[in-house]
Amino acid sequence: MPKGEGKVLAQNKKARHDYFIEETYEAGLVLLGTEIKAIRAGRVNLKDSFARIRNGELFVHNMHISPYEQGNIHNHEPLRTRKLLLHRKQINALIGETKEAGYSIVPLKLYLKDGYAKLLIGLAKGKKKYDKRDDLKQKEAKRDIERAFRDRQKG
Repeated sequence: MPKGEGKVLAQNKKARHDYFIEETYEAGLVLLGTEIKAIRAGRVNLKDSFARIRNGELFVHNMHISPYEQGNIHNHEPLRTRKLLLHRKQINALIGETKEAGYSIVPLKLYLKDGYAKLLIGLAKGKKKYDKRDDLKQKEAKRDIERAFRDRQKG
């Protein structure tokens, strides 16, 4: 988790269910004026979004930012491709990792940090169906243990 993380505006909960997150990076976003206003209002969805490297630059696709209500003719397109800002070394590392089979770049969280919108992206490897079932079993067992512990504390 990045240090000094601000207000979380959107999360991609399905990403941790569908992928093993190997590494995370904090990336800045190139946004239009009405986009940042809509993001601050919490009108963003990361559900089906993904990131791709093209010409040595990182772009996020399918990130839905709803049009700003008070916007005019200069309002943005909700599903436009947006550029992510990372250091060259980080992009080169991601290029090397994504060339390996099974790795992809998935947006995990969108938040405000020092007034700027930041996107937490993760280097992810896809999970198989049995891995997902395993995770659900572990989560359920943990919940049962906590419930039993809580009941024991009360009574």
